[in-house]
Amino acid sequence: MSDRYDPFREIDELFERMNRGFSDAGFGGHEVSVDVSETDDEVLVAADLPGFEKEDIDVTVADRQLRIGAEADRSREAADARYHRRERARRNLTRTVYLPEEVDESGASATYKNGVLTVTLPKLGDDADGGRRIDVE
Repeated sequence: MSDRYDPFREIDELFERMNRGFSDAGFGGHEVSVDVSETDDEVLVAADLPGFEKEDIDVTVADRQLRIGAEADRSREAADARYHRRERARRNLTRTVYLPEEVDESGASATYKNGVLTVTLPKLGDDADGGRRIDVE
């Protein structure tokens, strides 16, 4: 994908900022907090997903976009209990992160430890023409 102007990306980023603002003000749903950094060789994304199991998390990458989703349904736990308030029964979080560089999608990896998801995305390099770099062994 080229670095040309994409008005839809700008609109998506605007909605993302608005949703974060509403969430910070106490309105709306939950947002996944992320840090995006890079080294010479890779893009790193760290996301806070406390209270989820590895099996609850779905991560996809395509077209310089990383989508993180997590869904947990605990409504079957303690079915015989009488709840006065139930806010933790079902949680559904999503976040799309626009990546600063083209990445090798097939080389991406993810780890989840202590409520933090870390996604490592190798960069394609400057000489890549929309494909993935393959090392010759």
